[in-house]
Amino acid sequence: MKLIFQKKLLTAFTLLLTGCISHGASSVSANQTTHRNILFILVDDLGWSDVGCYGSSFYETPHIDNLAKQGMRFTDGYAASPVCSPTRSSILTGKNPGRTGNTEYFGGPQPGPKYNRNTILQPAPYISRMLLEEKTLAEALKEQGYATFFAGKWHLGHSPQFWPENQGFDINKGGHSAGGPYGGKKYFSPYGNPRLSNGPDGEHLPDRLASETIQFMETNKDKPFFAYLSFYSVHSPQISRPDLKKKYDTKKKPETQWGVEANKKVRLNQNDAVYAGMVEGMDLAVGRVLSKLTELGLDKNTVVIFMSDNGGVSTDGAHPTSNLPLRAGKGWIYEGGIREPLIIKAPGVTLAGSTCTTPVTSTDFYPTLLELVGAPLQPQQHLDGMSIVPLLKGNDTAERAIYWHYPHYSGGLGGRPSSAIRQGDWKLIEFFEDKHVELYNLRNDIGETSDLAESQSAKTKELLEKLHAWHKEVGAKLPTPNLKYKGR
Repeated sequence: MKLIFQKKLLTAFTLLLTGCISHGASSVSANQTTHRNILFILVDDLGWSDVGCYGSSFYETPHIDNLAKQGMRFTDGYAASPVCSPTRSSILTGKNPGRTGNTEYFGGPQPGPKYNRNTILQPAPYISRMLLEEKTLAEALKEQGYATFFAGKWHLGHSPQFWPENQGFDINKGGHSAGGPYGGKKYFSPYGNPRLSNGPDGEHLPDRLASETIQFMETNKDKPFFAYLSFYSVHSPQISRPDLKKKYDTKKKPETQWGVEANKKVRLNQNDAVYAGMVEGMDLAVGRVLSKLTELGLDKNTVVIFMSDNGGVSTDGAHPTSNLPLRAGKGWIYEGGIREPLIIKAPGVTLAGSTCTTPVTSTDFYPTLLELVGAPLQPQQHLDGMSIVPLLKGNDTAERAIYWHYPHYSGGLGGRPSSAIRQGDWKLIEFFEDKHVELYNLRNDIGETSDLAESQSAKTKELLEKLHAWHKEVGAKLPTPNLKYKGR
C-alpha cells in the first residue's frame, strides 16, 4: 500500500507542477490537437486472419472491416509476445517484456524446486505483475488532464494494488487478476467479477463492456478522454450467444482440415460455429461503441486503435481457429502467435482505406499516442517504442529491428522457449532447448515454410549476434537446464 500512496502522491505533485508552470503551453498544445480523444480496443486471442479485412471468409466482422475503410490497416502489426500479459504490459509501459521481466502470462509456472513439468529446460523466472514504478500510458495522459477508463480483461497482477485503478485509470469496469471470464456464467451475467457488477440474468459480457464504455464517453464528451476497451473475447471458455452459434451452424462451412506443428495438432481452416459467434459478438460490441462516437460528434476527434494481444488459438484444446497463411498460433513465436490485426484511425492524420506494410509493434503505441495528442514524450519510459506518426501520415521510417523474448513453454499450446528478431524482411528465431536457429524471408515466405539459416549463413550470423546483444542490453532472463528431466 505504501507504493500505491507514493505513486498517487507523485502523480498529484506532477499535475500541480505542470498546472503552475506550463498552463499557457498546455493550452496551446490542446488547441493544436483539438483535445484528441483516444479509444483503444484490444481483443483477447483474436488471430490475424480472424477478421474479414484480413482474409476471413467465414467469420463476419462488418464493423471492424468498416473501421479499416476509415483508417489505416497494418499488414505487419505485432504483439510483443505470443501470450497475453506480456503484450498488455508492453502497451501500457512502452517497454519490451524482455526488459520489464514480464515475459510470461501472469500465473504461468515459475522455475525452482516446485517446477514439476517434464521439460528439457526450466523456464526463465519472470515478474508476475506490472510494477507500480512504471509510469503507464494512462498516467501520462492523466497528467495532461485526460479522463481515463478501463473495461474488460486486465491480467497484469494478482493483487488489487496492481489493478487498473492503481495504474492510472479513473474507472475500472471488470479488470482484475483473471485471464478469462471464469466466474459465474462466464460470458453471461451473473459474472462473478469483483470489478463488474452483475447485470440482468443472461446479459452478454461484450455488450456490457460496450455499454460501460459508451456511458464513460457520454459523461466525458466535453473533455479529453482515454477509453481502453479490453475485451475478454475471444478467450476461452468457448461460449457464444446461442443465436449467433445457430447462425454459423446453418452457414455453409468447409470440412475441418488438420495439420501438425511440431507434435501438436493444428487447425488449418476456419469453420467453428461457437468461435465464429464469439468473433461476431465482439464485432457487434465494437460497432455499438463506434456508432456512439459518431452520434456524440466525437468521431472526427478521436484516435481509434484496434488490435489483438496475441495470435489465435490453433494448437490446443478446441483448436477453435486457424491463422493461415501464418504458421502456428498463440504460444508460438512463429508469425501466427505474434502477428495481429491492427487498425488505426487518426482523423486528420490517416488516409481512409490506407494500408501500411512497415512492421510495427505494441510498444509503439505509447509514444505514438502521446505525439498524436500533443503530450510530452516520455523517453525514459517508452524505451522500446517508436512513434509511428510518420507512418500514419503515409511517410517512411528508418528500418529497425523488432525483438521478441519468450523463454517459456506454452503448455498445451506447444510453444518452446525462444527469442526472435525481425529486421526488414528477415526474421531469425533461436530455440533455447538445443540452440538451433531458423531464418525466414517473410516477404517471400509469410508462412515460414523454408528455413534459410544454412543457405544464408551470413545473414543468420548477423541477426543472431544482434539478438544476443539485445539480450544483454535489456537484461533478458534465460531458461536453465532442468535437472529433473526424464526424457520424452
